[in-house]
Amino acid sequence: MYNPSQGSEFSRNAERLPNGPGNPYEPELGHVPENNMSEQDMDNINKTGTTIVGITTEEGVLMASDMRASLGGRVVSNKNVQKVEQIQENAALSISGSVGGAQSFIRTLKAESNLYEARRGERMSINALATMASNLLRGGPFFMVVPILGGVDEEGSHVYSLDPSGSSLSDKYTAQGSGMPYALGTLENNYRDDLTMDEAEQIGAKAIQAASERDTASGNGIHLTKITEDTVEIVGHQDVEDVL
Repeated sequence: MYNPSQGSEFSRNAERLPNGPGNPYEPELGHVPENNMSEQDMDNINKTGTTIVGITTEEGVLMASDMRASLGGRVVSNKNVQKVEQIQENAALSISGSVGGAQSFIRTLKAESNLYEARRGERMSINALATMASNLLRGGPFFMVVPILGGVDEEGSHVYSLDPSGSSLSDKYTAQGSGMPYALGTLENNYRDDLTMDEAEQIGAKAIQAASERDTASGNGIHLTKITEDTVEIVGHQDVEDVL
């Protein structure tokens, strides 16, 4: 059978390739970075341990997070960690899991959001941002990151739970981290569809307080984040009682 590439410059160069010529019409795939960490290595990773909470209201989104980081959940390594970061003017991400993985993930998501806005002249919708975040988690080298994404756009207030497998689950309220079971109980008992932002702030603080009472990896204060369609306001308190 006639091969149009036979004797061509391509065919002569292709023979020099280590894995053969392959198919020139197929995309060339790279490799996702991997790690070879052992269970012993895992014990020495800085983890936020964490209780993080997201609550939707008609006025916007309220996110709450504690301020403790630990080594393997055994030793408190930092008592003043900000576990929430603004991604764009109407969205923020609160993180639990590996500190290094979370910092890298936030930088990447911010860069993608800024690139989209520069190209399109508009902000990414919160649903699109959640999809982008879940795709990055599933395909990227972001080690042990379990975040909550909150934001407000023309469609209303949104809270998404994300995980390393790439899932993206929208809900009216959610919690993540080692203190999640205790925080969810408080949210279940107190959430209403007609909450004001001030009421959501109280519920978020109570959820963090409940988790801090029982979860050794959560505590040392609280950050409260208020998100509207135009602003992200993050305020820290060294004592949850200052909010209640």
